[in-house]
Amino acid sequence: MPSPSQSTTAAAAQDGHPDFPVGLLVRARGREWVVLPKSTPELLVLRPLGGTDDDIAGVLTAMETVKHARFAPPSPSDLGDQGAAGLLRSALRIGFRSSAGPFRSLAGISVEPRPYQLVPLLMALRQETVRLLIADDVGIGKTVEAGLIAAELLAQGDARGLVVLCSPALAEQWRAELRGKFGIDAELVLASTIGRLERSRLYGQSVFRPDRNYVVSTDFIKSPRHRDEFINNCPDLVIVDEAHTCVADTGQGGAKQQRQQRYSLLRTLANDPDRHLVLVTATPHSGKEEPFRNLLGLLDQRLESISLDRQAGRDLLAQHFVQRRRADIRDDFHDDANFPSDRLSAEVDYTLHPDYRQLLNEVIAYARETVRSADGALQQRIRWWSALALLRALGSSPAAVRKTLHTRAGVQDADSVTEADAIGSRTVTDPADDEAADSADAVPGTLLAPGASAPDAETLDEEDRARLLAMAKAAEALAGPVKDRKLKQLIDTVRELLAEGYNPIVFCRFISTAEYVRTHLDAALNKGGKGKKGTGRTAYAVEAVTGELSPDQRVARIAQLTEEDENGEAPPERRVLVATDCLSEGVNLQESFDAVIHYDLAWNPTRHEQREGRVDRFGQRRDVVKAVTLYGADNAIDGIVLDVLLRKHARIRKATGISVPVPDSSENVMQAVLEGLILRGERPEYEQETLFAVESEVGRRTAELHQAWQSAAEREKTSQSRYAQNAVKREEVAQEVAEVRASLGTGEEVRRFARHALTALRGIAGPVRDEPEGFTLNSEALPAALRDAFATLLGPRHPRPVAFHATPTAPRGEVALTRTDPVVAAVARFVLDAALDDLMPPWQRPARRCGVVRTTAVTKRTTLLLVRYRFQLSLPGRDGVVRPQLAEDARLLAFRGSAANPDWLPEDEAIALLEARAAQNTDRAFAQDRVEGILGSLESLMPNLEEHGEDLAARLLDSHRRVRGAFRDVRGVSGPFRRGLRVDVQGRPDVLGVYHYLPVPVLEGTDAATMNGEAL
Repeated sequence: MPSPSQSTTAAAAQDGHPDFPVGLLVRARGREWVVLPKSTPELLVLRPLGGTDDDIAGVLTAMETVKHARFAPPSPSDLGDQGAAGLLRSALRIGFRSSAGPFRSLAGISVEPRPYQLVPLLMALRQETVRLLIADDVGIGKTVEAGLIAAELLAQGDARGLVVLCSPALAEQWRAELRGKFGIDAELVLASTIGRLERSRLYGQSVFRPDRNYVVSTDFIKSPRHRDEFINNCPDLVIVDEAHTCVADTGQGGAKQQRQQRYSLLRTLANDPDRHLVLVTATPHSGKEEPFRNLLGLLDQRLESISLDRQAGRDLLAQHFVQRRRADIRDDFHDDANFPSDRLSAEVDYTLHPDYRQLLNEVIAYARETVRSADGALQQRIRWWSALALLRALGSSPAAVRKTLHTRAGVQDADSVTEADAIGSRTVTDPADDEAADSADAVPGTLLAPGASAPDAETLDEEDRARLLAMAKAAEALAGPVKDRKLKQLIDTVRELLAEGYNPIVFCRFISTAEYVRTHLDAALNKGGKGKKGTGRTAYAVEAVTGELSPDQRVARIAQLTEEDENGEAPPERRVLVATDCLSEGVNLQESFDAVIHYDLAWNPTRHEQREGRVDRFGQRRDVVKAVTLYGADNAIDGIVLDVLLRKHARIRKATGISVPVPDSSENVMQAVLEGLILRGERPEYEQETLFAVESEVGRRTAELHQAWQSAAEREKTSQSRYAQNAVKREEVAQEVAEVRASLGTGEEVRRFARHALTALRGIAGPVRDEPEGFTLNSEALPAALRDAFATLLGPRHPRPVAFHATPTAPRGEVALTRTDPVVAAVARFVLDAALDDLMPPWQRPARRCGVVRTTAVTKRTTLLLVRYRFQLSLPGRDGVVRPQLAEDARLLAFRGSAANPDWLPEDEAIALLEARAAQNTDRAFAQDRVEGILGSLESLMPNLEEHGEDLAARLLDSHRRVRGAFRDVRGVSGPFRRGLRVDVQGRPDVLGVYHYLPVPVLEGTDAATMNGEAL
């Protein structure tokens, strides 16, 4: 690499080394470095020029020689082709980790946020202490929005540490999202990890430190044993996932107590006015005002009581609350939404086999008789819930019936009618916020069958024993697609979806049903052999994920289904995931699946919405996803669930565009309807026909429920319109997106660079299945240094060819086409280092620092300069400390004519030159002479380049002021701009590349060749 010459230093930084301010280029240890923040007079923190954060080193100034440096100009002989400038620019920009632009964190994250996802970030940056409720619709990307806020506050120094409070089932996913997308490493704090953490700490120290990052189980940390320790050492940035479960409502028993404990924990954390608090939920308002106000009160206590019908209340709420539907985002951001444009829903019915129908009627008759004959109210409720559990299991699968008849009913532990109803509701139905979601797929059990040894088991007479045994035997005989027509219909539906190119998820209510479905689906789809070589059959991968697996095991099981194995074997082209509702929330499945089948009807429409939200969400590649609901046309219970709940929910969602939770009264209505079906008369078929008659009690209560539900939907629609996000306008977002893209480029630039650079370096590219923007690469012919980097970063036995995915993250051993992926960063660094080292073999240098191109894209000779600028950004924190930070920028500047009298082009015209294509060859000696003349004039151009640097510094300063606006404290009081915000250019601009474009010569009837009137 050419040695830079010494230069004068810029103004000293406010902090750090007085002679080596942040952003200065220096030479030490035989190479060039950039001075980073946190340098002191004794110790310089340096990053190699073109290096990554992994290469950062500390240099003691008293022991090692450090000199100011200036970047050497290009060599006239270092000529490249028409793509050289674009490759060098992209390699440089990909290597930036401290980019210019209004945000400090975006250069270091792997996800390219959609413009609408920047709205919560902009709202957060305008608050002195961030208090924000993100309540966007399911599937919009609330995790990304919360992660952006966390990454930015940590990068700015406004937060020292982070804690995410979530359910234990989602903890691993949160940690993976923080690490994979935002580069934030967090420690898991769960019941299963606390022992290890306590053993590893020093005596007298807490597991928690304010300057560390954690993902913590909310239910674990709220316990008295750990609560106070956590509160006393909690980091100053807290994100609460599914925040609606942390406010008390009118629920009963354990559920209400759990919520009160969570709310007490959050209330204590929120009482610290300096603590950032970000609440995340898709359902902030479940139709009950008090819990909603309690949630808002965590952000600002005035929101607990202020009238939101008045403008003052709405203005206060707008500072802290963002809630948008998909339609809102499509209207505001059009093509930048990045989620499916439509969800095609269908109901598919089946009729019960005569043997199955007969068993259903027998079970209903048995339930009627046992409940009617109960001795006392408590026994009646126990029998009612036990019978309902058996009915629900029968509607699910023969396997669920068998499991239920061999499982003790939890409701038998009840000591009162109230307790029996609370236990039964939690285990048999699907409450909106099931406090035991992880175990919600276990069968609820029924009255103990013969042979039970529990002393408190209800004694069954011989006749009841015989009937239960007969039912169990009859259920076993129904297994399989011959007599289980629901299963047969599922197999047909799955085959249709697979033939259309969809990969479905089949949701079941019970673990036993999921395993039963998986076994029979696998046998039906892979009949005759599972795609063995030579069979000519397509292999379909079928797996089941249930609550029996731990969260880590669930992730591993899904990976087995969707990713290449450790030997590089690709997964089958088509796949089916059978799951229970343990996967209905929080788990991201949209990258591998695009359809949902409701095998079992949920008794709460919210569950259906959550299931479908696993595929209908941000990041789904398919424009149209599908949802199919199976139901028994002659199953009275399915008919009740559809008529009372699911169809009404679908109609409201279609009419209003929003998903409104079912009112609390729905469970009482469902109880009344089911009691009417089971306990009245002797003919279930007849009762189903008359059950919803308007003049009946059940019909009246159903109508009242639907009316209350409709009213709640109208109120929700009105409130969303009234409280619509208006703190940040679309035009403001567009301006900041333009600044970010000008500094960092786009994901498309990264993808183009990686493919162009690797194929230029003799890699052989091929397609990736179902990914038009991805590619595979045979890397055997790459330069040895790159092959070694691949082996180090991907593992020595990584799959070959290497798959490059156009996604924010990639499976193990593969590459995500993002600027922060280690392999992409290594390719960019190799290309940049090779461009700066003219001693390397020519074929290993696809990017060059000079070039002369004859093209029809210009009519006059035009020179393009690739210039790097470094700035010291002095960023004041809320603690009053001004923190110096590095900002880097690479700009394309172009002028027509000679360097002595340049006619500078607008920036967009300069960038357009990267697309110019050579129309004729250029004599090499002539090209070198041209470049040498331009290089000799660089010093005369330096005032123009420095002036442009000052303009960029002013723009950077304006962008930081603009995104922050006037700060508001936690009480909503406006404050002045923070004092000390400034941007200073550091050192002289570095001219990395010089590219000269000439018009194609034409003859004009003379002996002299001209270029469109301009003499050679």
